Amino acid sequence: MQDLVTAATAARENAHAPYSNFKVGAAIRTATGRVFTGCNVENIAYPEGTCAEAGAIAAMVAAGEREISEVLVIAGGEEPVSPCGGCRQKLAEFGAPDVPVTMATISGRIATARLGELLPGAFSARHMAGDGEGE
Repeated sequence: MQDLVTAATAARENAHAPYSNFKVGAAIRTATGRVFTGCNVENIAYPEGTCAEAGAIAAMVAAGEREISEVLVIAGGEEPVSPCGGCRQKLAEFGAPDVPVTMATISGRIATARLGELLPGAFSARHMAGDGEGE
């Protein structure tokens, strides 16, 4: 996990957060062992920014990967920060409910959860299986 901490911390340093001053970094390990990172990128036309997790997922997909095996998110503040609701759904698109999600602070505090604990009842492809309409 230390490699994910290092990668997410480095990505966090590149965050563009001039409005909130709340920098976030994320690192995702794929099933093949590759690591992809992202940082939050704010925009003056709030809420048009991008979360760190979404950036890491985009980099992963752009590289041809599709399966998340581990996630780490790091931010400042007193308590570890959880992925937002939208990012939980984005992570669930590519990760199974048992994927570990580590939430860390730059001061070293850590909390962990499984993706399924963070987003119980996630909307998934199985919900898109034919409902009989239009057939």
